Amino acid sequence: MTTPPRSRTLGHLLDEIAAARPDADAVVFRGRRLSYAQLTTGVNDVARALLALGVRHGDRVAILLGNRPEWLITLFAAAKVGAVTVGISTFSTARELAWTLDHARPSVLVTAETVRGRDHLAAIQELVPELDHATPGGLRSDRLPELRAVVTVGDGPHDGLYRFDELSVPATNTRAAALREAHAAVAPDDVCYILYTSGSTATPKGVTLAHRGVIENGFAIGERQHLGPGDRVWLAVPLFWSFGSANALPAIVTHGGAIVLQETFEAGEALALIDEERCTVYYGMANMARAMLEHPDRARRSLATMRTGLTIGLPEDIAMTIDAVNARELCNVYGSTETYGNCAVTDAHDPLDLRLATQGLPLPGMEIRVVDPDSGRILPHGEVGELHVRGYITPGYYRDPDATVAAIDADGYFKTGDLGLVGDDGRVRFRGRLKEIIKTGGVNVAPLEVEGVLLSHPAVKQAYVVGVPDQTRGEAVVAAIELHDGATATADALVAFCRESLASYKVPARIVFRKADEFPRTPTGKIQKPRLRDELSGTAR
Repeated sequence: MTTPPRSRTLGHLLDEIAAARPDADAVVFRGRRLSYAQLTTGVNDVARALLALGVRHGDRVAILLGNRPEWLITLFAAAKVGAVTVGISTFSTARELAWTLDHARPSVLVTAETVRGRDHLAAIQELVPELDHATPGGLRSDRLPELRAVVTVGDGPHDGLYRFDELSVPATNTRAAALREAHAAVAPDDVCYILYTSGSTATPKGVTLAHRGVIENGFAIGERQHLGPGDRVWLAVPLFWSFGSANALPAIVTHGGAIVLQETFEAGEALALIDEERCTVYYGMANMARAMLEHPDRARRSLATMRTGLTIGLPEDIAMTIDAVNARELCNVYGSTETYGNCAVTDAHDPLDLRLATQGLPLPGMEIRVVDPDSGRILPHGEVGELHVRGYITPGYYRDPDATVAAIDADGYFKTGDLGLVGDDGRVRFRGRLKEIIKTGGVNVAPLEVEGVLLSHPAVKQAYVVGVPDQTRGEAVVAAIELHDGATATADALVAFCRESLASYKVPARIVFRKADEFPRTPTGKIQKPRLRDELSGTAR
């Protein structure tokens, strides 16, 4: 076991690791390398600039960037002055961006002119027309009255905006002693993040996370992967997502390792980065691994140094990912943004069958119990119910006390909305979303089980199962299928295949075939089951 860091705030954590490993790689991005000492110097300059711009304890600093060093520099700078980092999805439309800024009320926004091909700067200028006539740092916006400055990453000059590399100018107006005082006032239980969930049918929720939980739970996640100072994490999952900022980042930094950033995922570039930068840790989804596996460059990339990492999915997905990226000690996980990314993780040294079929033991400081969703009765080991988590959980949803009260029970457990069980061995086994359970003829059907059977058919690449309204049975089981390239299978053949493994009431009443780009997805790439259900029911608008 690695010795845990002493620090309990993100700013102090960075200082601690930089003192221990000043010359070690901290961040790698497009050939640019920042040692821990260089990263800390850049962070301190930006922290002094934030103070000069009037940012104070509890203010929000919003980041709308891909995975770049400036994202990390801004995060740690905000942490040092006691501000809260707001991660904004780079997939945001102009409408979604406006909603997020209205809700988060940031003092400073750090962005780029375009991200993922979207002209976010134009959307910001439309939202804040006063930018055209403002002096940098002197913004006064009617719609966003707390917004004092917009900072851009890039070379182009823009009226009313600071360039990120020009923040050294306002930084000179802040004494080093002022930064030390602000940093000393930051407490472990202060909020350091607001991360927005990508809600499928309603407006997103702003999940708050505190310094202590990010560091302590992040360290525990790293321990399950057996991370150390020599590890290098490949990070293309977005930093605005808790899997990146509240999971991968603290897991690797608490162990003194390096972060190899990919601004946005592209399979060929990912293969090159992992191979040439000798990455040892994979953080990604099954679709990313599959894209790398199927890329023409995969055959000439050995990925020899890859060892461990985290992913989620069915056993077939995890086995495929292990082969795709050569991560023989890949870990399976369970958790959510509200539980600091993960609350259960398999150990990298667990037998493969346990890493495929379970989500591991609860992390230190986490308690997981299973509750009957109808009666509220606490269920014994082995019975399926709703998973409730206590320990490192969100202090609450930003500006949404009603949602906070609804999500956390009287005993302090977060109600996940997920179905699962805890076995006699103490391991968590995820069984699907509570709201996705299909009730057909009065009997519950777990979509995850049906999807697993369909995915075991050699022709099936993706399978998503939902319940659609049915006059006779209440709900009918319907599956949307993508076949492997060149593969053929009929709906009748797949139904017959399911009948071999499933009780009759679980067998899909209807199977439809779709191409990969025809599935509705959230901005972070997850399948939107409610929209898929509407489409298959014929009720989509």
